[in-house]
Amino acid sequence: MKPTVLRDVAILVIDDESGMRNFLQRALQKEYGLVETAADIDEAEQLRQRCHFDLIIADNRLPHTTGAEWLQQMRKQDQDTDVILITGYGDMDVAISALRGGASDFILKPFHADEIKQAIERCLARRTQNRDAFVTRRTSAPATSQQTGIQFIGETPAIRQLGEVVQRIAPTLSTVLIQGETGTGKELIAQSIHELSGRSGPFVPLNCGSISPDLLESELFGHTKGAFTGAYNSHQGLCYFANGGTLFLDEIAEMPLPMQAKLLRMLETHSIRPVGSERETSVDCRIVAATNRKLEEQVKNNLFREDLYYRLNVLTLDVPALRHRLADIPLLTKYLINKLAKELGIPPYPISHQDIRQLQSYHWPGNVRELRNVLERTLLLGQLPIELLSTDNPSGNDDSELVVPTGWTLREVERRYLLDTLEYVEGNKSEAARRLGISRKTIERKLNEWEIDTAH
Repeated sequence: MKPTVLRDVAILVIDDESGMRNFLQRALQKEYGLVETAADIDEAEQLRQRCHFDLIIADNRLPHTTGAEWLQQMRKQDQDTDVILITGYGDMDVAISALRGGASDFILKPFHADEIKQAIERCLARRTQNRDAFVTRRTSAPATSQQTGIQFIGETPAIRQLGEVVQRIAPTLSTVLIQGETGTGKELIAQSIHELSGRSGPFVPLNCGSISPDLLESELFGHTKGAFTGAYNSHQGLCYFANGGTLFLDEIAEMPLPMQAKLLRMLETHSIRPVGSERETSVDCRIVAATNRKLEEQVKNNLFREDLYYRLNVLTLDVPALRHRLADIPLLTKYLINKLAKELGIPPYPISHQDIRQLQSYHWPGNVRELRNVLERTLLLGQLPIELLSTDNPSGNDDSELVVPTGWTLREVERRYLLDTLEYVEGNKSEAARRLGISRKTIERKLNEWEIDTAH
């Protein structure tokens, strides 16, 4: 009985033993679209630069490193590719650690071809189930912002303005281009646009850089049975699943030029043609695209189609980097700490006033995504990670300064400073009044004016 998962997948085998590489290639190449082999990590990385692999099978014992160590490094750049680790009985602790570190499965030596195929089937079936569940989980009813709770965390003018623009453009049908550095929350913005749009279909995301260029058209538009080698069944593309909803194309700058032309035609005709089909099918999906690159420069360098750029650039949203909104760190930290503590099932870490100042002094190259990772480690370690406790100050901010963005009014600065001081003294108004050089009555009057209720 043939497995039901798709066969148009690319697999990379990494093993320094030529016999094992040949065995796995012969065992797998008849059933899967592409099977490449590499003798070491350097050769594997060269192959990964040229081709996207859906699944990697790696021996744990490799020249100059281990599969588990390489996996740990790879996961910093690639969170999507499934990895199956081959290990011996003596490496069970390593295998368990690898699973915790991001391996999808492991196979104990010696093994039969059927065992490795079953492990592959588990990975591919799990991926299909996860995508289908994500695509269809909102199809039962129109989504609203109240149902999802999506919100913009922050009070800086840039974030306030971004939220206002999203609310204004969400109900329209226009395409939207979201620009911003990696980790700033571009997908969250796209989800917010969808949730506020009132569209009944689902929100369907696709990272254009994570799919092999040869398979991207099939992933978007679908294909017919026998359309290419490995296409054992017909396949509905993501445009089909996004019908009536929103298709989010992340890292749009990574889309190959030939595919850009086909996307442009879809935007102009509102129809798609699956690979291998002679018929076009109408689709109704709103396109929201995102990029961490400057598309204007890509156009000038002939790396992105000018006509597609203007078609996508109907409405452009610029998401600020975290280092440009440091005053939002207290609110973001409180929100993320409570959210992560609930997910991990552990008590929230009591972030202190000094912790906030330390977080605001860091330069955050990974933006909000990096902040989330740092706070997760803080919950697990019971203190801020060591790199944030350094005396170095990459952002150039003095720890004793109140960090506020340019453009804030004196009233906004006053409000933030008073609330920060209250948080530092755990809500003790008398102590806050002493530190601020004002009366407790003044604090109570301000809190009442701002409609903030405290118990102290």
